Amino acid sequence: MSASAIKFFTTATHACSYLEEKQAITLFADPESEMTPAIYSELSELGFRRSGNYVYRPQCRGCRACISVRVPVALFTPKRNQKRCWKGNRDLQIRVLPPEWNEEHYALYARYISERHRSGDMYPPTPRQYREFLTSDWSSTVFVEFRSGDRLLALAVTDELADGLSAVYTFYDPRETWRSLGTYAILWQIAECRRRGLPYLFLGYWVRHAERMSYKTQFRPLELLIEGEWLLAR
Repeated sequence: MSASAIKFFTTATHACSYLEEKQAITLFADPESEMTPAIYSELSELGFRRSGNYVYRPQCRGCRACISVRVPVALFTPKRNQKRCWKGNRDLQIRVLPPEWNEEHYALYARYISERHRSGDMYPPTPRQYREFLTSDWSSTVFVEFRSGDRLLALAVTDELADGLSAVYTFYDPRETWRSLGTYAILWQIAECRRRGLPYLFLGYWVRHAERMSYKTQFRPLELLIEGEWLLAR
C-alpha cells in the first residue's frame, strides 16, 4: 500500500493555531486507513505532519502561510551562537529510548506546558493528552532524553522517516534558559541525521508572521515546500 491509496478528509473551519483572527481548514488522512512509517515518509515529502495517530496538513482557502520546512543536513553550517550552544551543553548525557510512558517525562512536559504555553490549546496538560499528542500506534518514534546527572532537562520526540528524522516536539525545563535546550535538541537531531546518513531533518511548519515559529529560520539553509516543490533558501 502507498500514500496514493489513502483517503483524505477536510475539517470544518476552525480558529487558526498560528495567526490570530484567522480561520483554518485541516486536511487529514483517513484514520481508518492503514498508516505505516513508509506511507508517512511519503506524505512527509508532501508536507504532512503527525499528531498522535493523525496525519494532517493545513488546507486553508486563500492562505498559504503555513510552509513545510526541512534542513538539508549536508549543507547545514552552525552559526556562532549555535556553536556556543553545542559547546555549552557538552556536559549533557543523551539517551535514545522507546516511546513508553514515563512519569518523569510527563512531569517535565506538564511543567513546560504550564509555564510556557498556558494560553495555548495544550493547556491544561493531562496524561491522556500527552499520550495522544506524542505517541502513535504505527509510527517509528523515539524519545531522546537530555540529562545533567540525574536531572532530566529536556526530551525530544522524534519520528524516524525513510529519508530523515522529523522533529515532532521538544519540551524542556523552563528554568534552564541559559542552555537554549530547544536549539540544542535541533542541533542534536541534525547531527543524528548525519550519523545515520539521512539527508533531512523535518521541522514542521514555518509561518512568517508567527513569532513562535521564527526560530526555525535560524537553521540554514532551509528547504521550503512551495507549490509542491522543495526549494532551497539560504
